[in-house]
Amino acid sequence: MGYSDVYASWQKDPEAFWMQAAEAIDWDRKPTRALDDSNAPLYEWFTDGMVNTCWNAVDRHVEQGRGEQAAIIYDSPITHTKREISFVELRNRVATLAGALRAKGVEKGDRVIIYMPMIPETLEAMLACARIGAVHSVVFGGFASNELAVRIDDCTPKAIIAASCGLEPGRVVHYKPLLDGAIDLATHKPDFCVIFQREQEVAELTPGRDVNWHGFQYGVEPAECVPVEGSHPAYILYTSGTTGQPKGVVRATGGHLVALNWTMKNHYNVDPGDVFWAASDVGWVVGHSYICYGPLIHGNTTVVFEGKPVGTPDAGTFWRVISEHKVRSFFTAPTAFRAIKREDPKGEYVKKYDLSCLRALYLAGERGDPDTINWAKNILGVPVIDHWWQTELGYPAVGNPMGIELLPVKVGSPSVAMPGYDFKVLDDEGKELPAGELGALVTPLPLPPGTFPTLWNAEARFRKSYLDHFPGYYETGDAGMVDEDGYVWIMARTDDVINVAGHRLSTGGMEEVLANHPDVAECAVIGVKDDLKGQLPVGFLCLTTGVNRPHDEIVKEVVTMVRDAIGPVAAFKLAVVVDRLPKTRSGKILRATMVKIADSEDYKLPATIDDPAILDEIKVALQGIGYAK
Repeated sequence: MGYSDVYASWQKDPEAFWMQAAEAIDWDRKPTRALDDSNAPLYEWFTDGMVNTCWNAVDRHVEQGRGEQAAIIYDSPITHTKREISFVELRNRVATLAGALRAKGVEKGDRVIIYMPMIPETLEAMLACARIGAVHSVVFGGFASNELAVRIDDCTPKAIIAASCGLEPGRVVHYKPLLDGAIDLATHKPDFCVIFQREQEVAELTPGRDVNWHGFQYGVEPAECVPVEGSHPAYILYTSGTTGQPKGVVRATGGHLVALNWTMKNHYNVDPGDVFWAASDVGWVVGHSYICYGPLIHGNTTVVFEGKPVGTPDAGTFWRVISEHKVRSFFTAPTAFRAIKREDPKGEYVKKYDLSCLRALYLAGERGDPDTINWAKNILGVPVIDHWWQTELGYPAVGNPMGIELLPVKVGSPSVAMPGYDFKVLDDEGKELPAGELGALVTPLPLPPGTFPTLWNAEARFRKSYLDHFPGYYETGDAGMVDEDGYVWIMARTDDVINVAGHRLSTGGMEEVLANHPDVAECAVIGVKDDLKGQLPVGFLCLTTGVNRPHDEIVKEVVTMVRDAIGPVAAFKLAVVVDRLPKTRSGKILRATMVKIADSEDYKLPATIDDPAILDEIKVALQGIGYAK
């Protein structure tokens, strides 16, 4: 069956499609139906089934004779550590940790916050919660105390599991003082904290509250898997809200298992036993879906990588990991490839490694610009699959399903809607726009299994943020278009569509042009206030390492390129060269913050920012062209 047959079978009978996909999961009690629409537009899936995530991710592979296979490969160029954990070893470790949590009173439905770096113990903590039906909420390790405190107060955890520290190239990030500060700030106090002490820093434990990771597990009875309802929350993952109050995305257990398992073969084209690597962090949704759960549920080996695309030690570290561990499918963010391209524009490092094991590269997390995609394709010689999804959705919504059929690639588009989705583009009044026109990207309800049924303790906010504006649809918050072949083009967040003298223009389209300049390694375009035209675009250019031409020459050239490609309508006349762009730790460019700086408005320092000092550099650059007064 090709893609069109699979998609048609979903369209014809969505419930039968997902019930068939559910057959691949071990249920303690099989669901009798897929969709529960009794509380529409709040839909749920597989509500009358009983199931356990940890059983499906770990124990069943041991039972099926896969116990000696590596479940996790840990590779840390920062600590020069490499080790493998088999499925049987993972089961024993997780069962003991789960037993220790249970012995201290953590039960089904209790929340546990996990505040840890990229080490195998982080996955063990997630799986131990799933084993006993506790609901975990992973907070990116090293998040500031006040941000952690907000999450503690929102999900009221019984326990917090943390590490003593995280490691960045050249520095130790002290987690324990940040955790102590967060608990001081929070109204809600956890019953206890479990601290995993790393060799690089041994933290001081607070008597009566903190327990040592190894000590508190000593001599406990391992826990068996606790079956939970299909609609039981597996986890809460906070995503930044526009108001500054984070949104707790809830993931229900049954749909999560079914959907992630389906994607591993159909989308990422791996078979059980293959090595799959997502170079992300467990603090983000990619880490939940494709470092921890997806690969393990499907019986794959997953890579836990503690390092960076460049600097640990060089721009060849990704190729080393792929070559050494025989990675078949590799998934990362375009920003990682832009960093590698900037350091190694000719791809010299690729030649040092045997990458014959690699079948495909998958990019997601932000717009995959054609320049980066073409560069990656040329140096790796494998298909480069751009795909699109969101924290809220949990797995690819638009993509090229390599395990079903490799569709023709249109560079710049993440390809077509996956089963469960039927994307449309609407104008502000909710009227459907014709093919090729830019507008708000939506998909009809119900969303498929494995997406989010609601926000934690915030149903009204869930409705307002996603459902109310376009009744009957899920509003993605992204602007895009659908072409005559059904390919979806994600151009920008809705906020990044700028209005220049009445013309709606995508900043993403302009960035695409700038990225084509041979000296530009990375770029961003924002819309700034203008008295005459409403908004004007401003470009920020990061140059490839080694370029030393006069900056004003490069600016003139990119201005001409945008004029030629998009036309005078874009009114693109301003660009500045900067050393780096402000980003979140997951690599997203903080365009909204840059706009506020340019327009001389107050802004809140984003919690996820990688390096706040960059904002001062951006301000100086903007002042040089008459903005950020």
